[in-house]
Amino acid sequence: MDLSIIIVSWNVKDRLRENLKSLWQSEGGLNFEVFVVDNNSADGSVEMVKKEFPQVKLISNQENLGFAKANNQAIRKAQGDFILLLNPDMKVMSDTLSNMINWMRKNKQVRVAGCHLIDERGKTIRQVRQFPTIWDQLAIVLKIPHIFPAVLNKYLRVDFDYSQPAKVDSIRGGFMMINVGAIHELPLLDEQYFLWFEEVDFCRRVYKAGREVWYTPAAKCVDYVGQSFEQVPRLKTQRYFRDSQLAYFEKWHSVWQYWLLKLAWPLGLFIAWLGDKLNLKSEAKT
Repeated sequence: MDLSIIIVSWNVKDRLRENLKSLWQSEGGLNFEVFVVDNNSADGSVEMVKKEFPQVKLISNQENLGFAKANNQAIRKAQGDFILLLNPDMKVMSDTLSNMINWMRKNKQVRVAGCHLIDERGKTIRQVRQFPTIWDQLAIVLKIPHIFPAVLNKYLRVDFDYSQPAKVDSIRGGFMMINVGAIHELPLLDEQYFLWFEEVDFCRRVYKAGREVWYTPAAKCVDYVGQSFEQVPRLKTQRYFRDSQLAYFEKWHSVWQYWLLKLAWPLGLFIAWLGDKLNLKSEAKT
């Protein structure tokens, strides 16, 4: 088996259908399997997969287990030399999978890689991030980038050249390819993260083990960005982000940094609540 593709889905039936169709239109003769892990969708996603894609290995959860735990359900069953964690609101091109596999086989130092993500209009989605620091994360908590976006320029790697392959700190978890043979262990995500920071944590573990994470433009994939998130109230997503951010800092950073963030969050949630009440919008990307 060349590749195991794992899609964790929640209430995005139409995007999931489009995603699955694109996978079976792939060229290159790859031998791949597809897992769909449904986190208790209420939009008929499970029935659609059963009816239209019987070749999919479906895992239907009776509750929303979050991103990390749901991915791990399929990772434990995966047989591929490579594993691709793929969001349901993605659409691969006919050569995406073959180009990505070929590139990784030629670059054996790479353990985890992301490809060139574009939006519906073909515009590059800037996905490369530096590992979080206390200062950029504190700015995010207090919503400072909504007024001064430049404070996150270093964290967001605004200077990154997406036309060139490069070793990076972390890439977007919506398209994350893992060389299973090179890792020599089951590439499980840390299940203490319900949503957010699981891919950052995984990339950091890769580096701790002396391996590398890369971005490559050798393959492209369309990313419709955040279709599931749009269904969740903003304050609820803020709490998901808070819990994962704090778990990450407790694991990887000093005690004072963890507590500084924790003490800042009540103010951060109040600002988020106030923004909702005043119907304030922002183009800030974090």
